[in-house]
Order: sequence, then structure tokens, then C-alpha cells
Amino acid sequence: MKQRVVNTVLIGVLALNLYVGTRNYLNSAEVTGRQDMSGQVGKYVRALEVVRRHYVDEGKVGYSDLVESALQGMVSQLDPHSAYLTVKKHGALMDDTKQEFVGIGVLISINNEWLTVIEPLEGGPSAKAGLKTGDNIIRIDGKTTKGFTTQKAVDVLRGKPGTEVTITIKRGKEFEKNISLVREIIKTKSVEDLFGRGDFDLLENEIGYVRLRGFSEKTSFELENALSHMEKAGMKALVLDLRNNPGGLLTQSARVAEMFIKKGELIVSTEGRNARIQEKLFAESDKHRKFPMVILINNGSASASEIVSGCLQDLKRADLVGTKTYGKGSVQSILPLNDGSAIRLTTAKYYTPSHRTIHEKGIEPDYIVGMTPEQISDVVRQRSPLGLDDLSEEDRTRIKAAKDLQLEKGFELLRTKLQVK
Repeated sequence: MKQRVVNTVLIGVLALNLYVGTRNYLNSAEVTGRQDMSGQVGKYVRALEVVRRHYVDEGKVGYSDLVESALQGMVSQLDPHSAYLTVKKHGALMDDTKQEFVGIGVLISINNEWLTVIEPLEGGPSAKAGLKTGDNIIRIDGKTTKGFTTQKAVDVLRGKPGTEVTITIKRGKEFEKNISLVREIIKTKSVEDLFGRGDFDLLENEIGYVRLRGFSEKTSFELENALSHMEKAGMKALVLDLRNNPGGLLTQSARVAEMFIKKGELIVSTEGRNARIQEKLFAESDKHRKFPMVILINNGSASASEIVSGCLQDLKRADLVGTKTYGKGSVQSILPLNDGSAIRLTTAKYYTPSHRTIHEKGIEPDYIVGMTPEQISDVVRQRSPLGLDDLSEEDRTRIKAAKDLQLEKGFELLRTKLQVK
């Protein structure tokens, strides 16, 4: 009995010591952290003053310039997707989600270190000037674009309406040309039919097709209208084209996915520090479609388009056709600052319903169907309203014969499913 009492007392003393020790450690760590932060901030302020007072060009070292540069450097070194957004860049980002911006009307990506045209937007300055899918923009206003990020290219190509920018394009091995373009207000739609006409006719007897350019504020609304139109025309199966879709708003990816899955099913989860579940998005709509689906994907499919693809693949709701997606599965939160600028900061990672990570992994298609950049370029031009009159006879013949191998595979799969039913 005495031994039991002694043991109980010893355990109590040990627990008290552990508690006091932990509190002391945490208090010490907190004080140390505050002291370290104070010291580092002091170091930064001293460095700021040294540069401001002694740099040779006084006009480059105002407080505002130095702090802006410091913020850009601090955030950009974290990862490729985090960035400090000036007031101008923050405003441009908001314009993108509203499907309106000022620029030359072209979708771009980076290919082998060079700025590359994915697609000139119909009616925009680039399309009217004859830019084509696959063109490399090698210079902007005389400065090389080699090593550019897409964000840097966007910053340079956008501006005020009516202002001019000169780009140098390279097409093939020999062709190089300077083109002067006047920036315009570009209004875009995130949902399109195959030919960009907006009529959403069924491409085969009972098979519909819709392409999502991105996920912006109106995407789910536009998609619902397109689906309703095709359903009234007798659609029994759907090809959803997410190729070269760079993503956009997380909420819109959820609204799109829930059109095709049961209410209450998990769409995506996000995990931040310490693998803590930060958010789970579930289907909320009572209405969902049950028809067979194929989703087209490629290396240009990223972020929100990977969320939709991964969700519908995990839930056995759609077959994926094409090539592996980009693998941009991290969450960027826009954290506004008090002057209108903001920080775009990676705060979490996306996971599919089966808890597959998307980041740096991508989504693998169920059916791998590759297409070369040349094949893709020819297919895009074949469907373009610009026509083929400005091309050589050889080019016209080749483009007329071009086949969208990924879309054809999608049709093949859906025809089989409809026959089985």
C-alpha cells in the first residue's frame, strides 16, 4: 500500500516537472523567436538604409522601390507559384477571373524555354495579325523572351487599351517576323463548342462536346447553359475537353464537378501544414447528369482542371483520354495588403477523393493518346474561323487532313458505351 502511494506521488511530481519544463521551454522559445525576429528585422532595416544612402543611382532607391523589390524577392524564392502582386498585378488577376483583360488576345505557355502561342483568341489583335498555334514569341519590344515565365510575359504583353507592343515571332526554322499590335479590351468565354461559334451542336448523333478554357466566375453558369442546350437536342454522352486548361477558381472546379456526381460525394480536399485537413469540398447540387463521359487532358491541363479530372476518374464517372496533366496541385491563396497589393501564397495541396496527390505528379489518363505540337497546331487551325486562304497549297492540304486523335478516341469510347446500353 505504501509503495503504491509512493509511486503515485512520484508520478505526480514527474508530471508537474514535465508541465513546468514544457511551459518554460515554450516561453523561452517564444522569447527567442521574438528576439530572432527583432534582430532579423533590424538587419533588414540597416541593409535598406545602406542601399538607399550609398547606391550610385539615387532615383532607383526610394523606400517604395526597395520595399517592393524586397517583397518580390522574399515571396518568389518560396516556390514558382507564390508571388508578390503589385496593385497593378493584383487588379489584372481579378480581371482574369471576371473574364476580361487588356492585351493582345493570345493564350501562351513556355515550351523549351521559349514563349509559345497556344492559341490566338478569335477577334483579338493576335488573331487578326495572323499569329498561329505553335509560334514562338522570341522578342517583345526588342528584348528576348528566352527564360521568361508566363507571368512575366503577361505583365509585359498587357497594358492600357490603345497602346502598342511589338513582338517578334519565329515559325519553323527560318521564318521570323516583327509584328506591331495595339492592345485591346479582350472579353473571353470560358466555355466553348468545337468551332468557337457558341451553337453547341451535337458532333455525332447523340454525343455532345464542350471545351473549358479555364475556371472563372461564370464558368459553371456557362457550362450549365451549354449542357441544357445539348440535352434538349438529345445528347446521351459528353466529351469534356480540358486540354490546355490552366485552371482558375477552386470553387468553380467544384461547381463543375458536381454537375456529374451525386450530392454529398467528395470532390477534393486540401491539406496544409502538418498534413492538417483544411477543407473538403463536397457536391452540393441535387441535380447531376448520369450520361457516359470522356474527359480530354494533356500537359497543359493544370490546377482546377486536374481537380475535375482526378475527381471524376476516382469516382469512375469518366474515362480520361490524352496525356498526363501538368501536376500543379497546390493551393494559392490571395492575401490582400492594405494598399491594394497582395501576396499570392501557396498554403496547401490538393488531393483527389482517393487521396492521390496532384502536385508534381499530375493525373494519368486511362487511355494514353499522344499528339505532337504540329498535329495540335494543324487541328486548331483547321477549326479556326480565319480560314486557310493565306497558306500554301501544301499547308492547306496537310491541315485539311489533320485529325484530332484524342477526340476521335473519346468518340470511339462513347459510341461503344452507348451501344452497350
